[in-house]
Amino acid sequence: MPQGARWRTRHQVIFVIALVVGVTAFLAIAAVGHAFFDLKVYYGAMRHWVIDDGQLYDWLKPNSKYGFTYPPFAALIMLPMAYVPWLAAIVISVTASVVTSALLLWWLVDPIARRVGWTRWFALAIALCLAAAFEPMRETVDFGQVNMLLLFLVGADLLRLVGRGSRWGGVGIGLATAIKLTPGVFIIYLLVTGRWRAAVTAMGTAAAATLFAGAVAPNESRTFWTEALWNTDRVGELTFISNQSLRGVVARLNPSEPSTLAWLALVVVVVAVWAWRCRAAVAAGDEATGLALTGVLGCLVSPVTWVHHLVWLLPALVLLVDNAYAAPARSRRRRWLLAGAVVAYGFLISRIVWIWEWDFGGVSGFLGSNVYVWISLALLALPIRRWSPLDDRIGSGGGAARPVDGPGTVDRPDVGDRSSATGGGQGAEPGGIAQLDQPHRRPSPRPLKSEHRPVPVGR
Repeated sequence: MPQGARWRTRHQVIFVIALVVGVTAFLAIAAVGHAFFDLKVYYGAMRHWVIDDGQLYDWLKPNSKYGFTYPPFAALIMLPMAYVPWLAAIVISVTASVVTSALLLWWLVDPIARRVGWTRWFALAIALCLAAAFEPMRETVDFGQVNMLLLFLVGADLLRLVGRGSRWGGVGIGLATAIKLTPGVFIIYLLVTGRWRAAVTAMGTAAAATLFAGAVAPNESRTFWTEALWNTDRVGELTFISNQSLRGVVARLNPSEPSTLAWLALVVVVVAVWAWRCRAAVAAGDEATGLALTGVLGCLVSPVTWVHHLVWLLPALVLLVDNAYAAPARSRRRRWLLAGAVVAYGFLISRIVWIWEWDFGGVSGFLGSNVYVWISLALLALPIRRWSPLDDRIGSGGGAARPVDGPGTVDRPDVGDRSSATGGGQGAEPGGIAQLDQPHRRPSPRPLKSEHRPVPVGR
């Protein structure tokens, strides 16, 4: 290894160790322990069902009103939990969250590493440390929730299957929807963006998994679809500060009589903006942004979005950084996008909304208790970049692609802009084309089939 490479590796190792120590100290001060509360619900419900021969949806955690709220297919997935010790269940839950998080972050961060010139292990280590401090992530792990498994299934589907035109595209979304209904918003995403085959595959997978659960556990399936699904008392209070959805905002405005009409009006507006932006993203070949935007939408329109559900914002935050480094070095655009990412991340590790847990009245209460909702709304403006075969040949991972702010077409940047768009232009040829060390495309968006500008969906 050359002397310079050894020094760089040594400095990177020291930096990662320092970051680990810093994040650990931060978590020791800021993190709130939940003692795997939700995992205890899953574990207790499974044992009550198969060990004690009870009814799955009748069981409630002692001294609480919380019971199993997922579809029967999720219960079949969790069934082995009933036969392992409690400590083993914790290890399995934490390991599954860490592994799925690492894989998803690898897919999202790898283009940034190639563009900036970082070694890939270094970029992933930084991303994992920052993710550990991210309040939704740390609450997902500490509650023993399944959020990262669902995000991984959807992300793998869109980035590795649908985005590459695989005939298996839609399977991951279908499985996630059968485990928990909220990922079904990604089926709507496939329909809105015209990927009919993937949408049919997702719906077929979800239906097949649900029917399989119905055949294996008919009594539980009947109870869930006719009773448990509609029992909102098992979920929690809409006004609870952890509910960072549009429904939570409206409920906290008038806790005694929250306006359903106002909530539905907000949902219609947000869905319209989301559909417009997602169609633009798919027309540009930017599947990763479609994933991020739809994750944000799901958090906003769901009646209940607890803070740990906001892990669905993670792709959008990573893509803010990705778009920043795709902009020309020292440009105002890069500074604004990086500043936006830092501010959003800073709020989302701060637990700031909990200041107003018991009193969210007045202007300060309205603004402060809904900070995570405001961030989610802002992330609907996530930039979109256009991808083409020309980008694949002359740059890595789409670093030369230009942002698209709407569904219309955008001029392709001049060849002379390629070096600055990659974040520096080292090693540029006389013609202005940067020769990067890794001439690979960004793994998530699918390539366009010609060098002509794509026609936007619906035009």
